[in-house]
Amino acid sequence: MWFEWKIDFEGQKQAELISQVGIILFAAIGFIAGFLLQNLILAFQIFGGGIFLTSLFVLPPWSFYNQHPVQWLPPIQIEKDKPEQEEVDELKEKST
Repeated sequence: MWFEWKIDFEGQKQAELISQVGIILFAAIGFIAGFLLQNLILAFQIFGGGIFLTSLFVLPPWSFYNQHPVQWLPPIQIEKDKPEQEEVDELKEKST
């Protein structure tokens, strides 16, 4: 793979917020400008440009979207000889 496309959970939340605010903001600006100037094409151009700019901020995996990487737990080694109930009890004891 050529690129590492990593975004953590906080980065996903941040990207979603940026996309929602950006699209709504540019839609409102486009509507107001189009209404005041009575120009529907201008309204769509502002809205389309806003979608493009918002996409530039949201779609690439910028480094600020990976500020809180997830630290995964190591795998648990379980012996295959034990009955299943003992495995469940052992896991409960480890988690508490």
